[in-house]
Amino acid sequence: MREAIEKVLEAMREDYRRWTMTGREVHQNTEEFCRAIDIREKMTEEYCNGLEVKEGPRYWKIIASNGSGSQKSVAGFVAKAGDKKFQEGDLLKAAGWSAPARNFPRGNVLTESWCYQNVRWTGIG
Repeated sequence: MREAIEKVLEAMREDYRRWTMTGREVHQNTEEFCRAIDIREKMTEEYCNGLEVKEGPRYWKIIASNGSGSQKSVAGFVAKAGDKKFQEGDLLKAAGWSAPARNFPRGNVLTESWCYQNVRWTGIG
C-alpha cells in the first residue's frame, strides 16, 4: 500500500512542477528573470520535500507543508481497509484536518486505472 501512496505523492509533485512552469515569461532584466527562477525552484523543492503521510487507525493522511513546516494542510486520505462504502486504497478528498469527505472515492491507488486527473498539487479532489 505504501508504494501505491508514493505514486500519489509523485503525481502531486509532478503537478506542482507543471504548475510552477506555467506563466514563465522572459523579463527584460536578466537578473530579475534569474531571481524568479531561483525562487520557483526553491518553492518547488520545499513543496516536494514537505509532502508526508501519517498513518491513522482507518486512513492514511496525506499532508502538505511549506518548507519550514509552519503551515500544513491535509491534501487527502487513502482508506486503509474497506468498509460499507469504500474499498481499501480508495482516494478520498479531505473534509477537514482529521476526516475525509465520505461522499464518493476519487479513485483507488491499488488499481491500475486510478485517476491522476483527481490528484493535484492542491490535494485530492
